[in-house]
Amino acid sequence: MNKPRLPALSLIGALLLVTATTAHAQEQAATISYGTERLQNLDFWPAARKGPAPLVLFVHGGGWKRGSKDNATGRYKAAHYTAEGYAFASVDYRLVPEATVEQQAQDVADALAALLKRADSLGIARGKVVLMGHSAGAHLVALLGTDPQYLRKAGLSYADIRGVIPLDGAAYDVPGQMQEGPRVMGGTYRQAFGDDPARQRALSPTLQAAAPNAPAFLLLHVQRADGVRQAEALEAALRKAGTPVERQSVPGQGLRGHMQINRELGSPDYAATGVVDRWLAKVFA
Repeated sequence: MNKPRLPALSLIGALLLVTATTAHAQEQAATISYGTERLQNLDFWPAARKGPAPLVLFVHGGGWKRGSKDNATGRYKAAHYTAEGYAFASVDYRLVPEATVEQQAQDVADALAALLKRADSLGIARGKVVLMGHSAGAHLVALLGTDPQYLRKAGLSYADIRGVIPLDGAAYDVPGQMQEGPRVMGGTYRQAFGDDPARQRALSPTLQAAAPNAPAFLLLHVQRADGVRQAEALEAALRKAGTPVERQSVPGQGLRGHMQINRELGSPDYAATGVVDRWLAKVFA
């Protein structure tokens, strides 16, 4: 049976509502510096409600060497999460080769510390933060969630966050990915992680997942063989440590799916949006 069609005017109205909501969120973004370098800044959107709100902090991807907060937030994230009652921030960080992956992880921790120092004026609820990242950003937030040194150096701890959502990362076990991952990415991994096995292990969330860890994880991935394999291994390591973790596969194949999960998250029509919404409601309850 065919589904009833919305009248043309209703469709136009819906499109105008989405456009207006997105524009409203973009207008309310404030740029905040958390360091002295050019890329040590973030964009912040307040929640669309009164009172202290939980914070979703997003970290872009780009192979640790490219990307920015300006093109990673996508059409939907800021508007969707602020409408859901959350504050939202999108972070820039220094890039390889000018910076190391260790410095990138510290940048993310320092960005969070800068926001929490302004929690009262920004309307952020202390202790209610979720770190979310895509691709290389998924690796960075997973690293912060399994190695407490970065938060500690920023004056924070796992008591300051509620959870971590890595989106379709494939470098949670760096040595494993460098051996088994796509050859086309070999140069990117060598540039980011070098040739020292000890350093590669230290930068691997799966290999750092012995407790203590962040309070909870939601691992999302599309249908990429290496991404699925890496997410399954990280899930197993977290479970072994007694850390609450959920893993969810969403539709999407290969590189196209990898880009889609970042681009479409927050859209009401995208499968991962509801998964994240339900998980956030649970961890922020």
